[in-house]
Amino acid sequence: MATLEQDVKRAIRTIPDYPKKGIPFKDLTTLWKNGRLTRRVTDALAKRWKGDKLDKIVGIEARGFIVGAPVADRLGIGFVPARKVGKLPAAKVSVNYELEYGRQGLEIHTDAISKGERVLVVDDLLATGGTSKAAATLTERMGGKVVGFAFVTELGRLKGRKKLAGYEVYSIARYD
Repeated sequence: MATLEQDVKRAIRTIPDYPKKGIPFKDLTTLWKNGRLTRRVTDALAKRWKGDKLDKIVGIEARGFIVGAPVADRLGIGFVPARKVGKLPAAKVSVNYELEYGRQGLEIHTDAISKGERVLVVDDLLATGGTSKAAATLTERMGGKVVGFAFVTELGRLKGRKKLAGYEVYSIARYD
């Protein structure tokens, strides 16, 4: 029987040179169309963090919503969307960060995380760690404590874990 990591890797499609030349894009839509595998992934992430007494999950736009919301549901905790700049209607906290292929901004509503809340940051993929670190920065500015990071996949060659040093980082499938 194949491991969850093997099944995830088999399900993900790689698209060369997207969104620009030299980037091998990992397309998880081919994983998510398989309901049984999606449930296994969600269950594995929820199981990994079950004993950490979390209050919220911050899911990073947009694919972190697909992963984070069902994990929050499984854990019976709240879900907070970390959105791209200009997408949230109420008062918000913002931060800018560098991507492997450009610059971006991220925002969270100011009332989304309360002081002292324990937060898990969730996304589909860890690359350089810039987006994840930005989500942690926002969470901590609001008084939340980042317990760790959870990813479906990780591109080890881009050294995102290094940017997240000092935090616990968990990924189901790693590409080196």
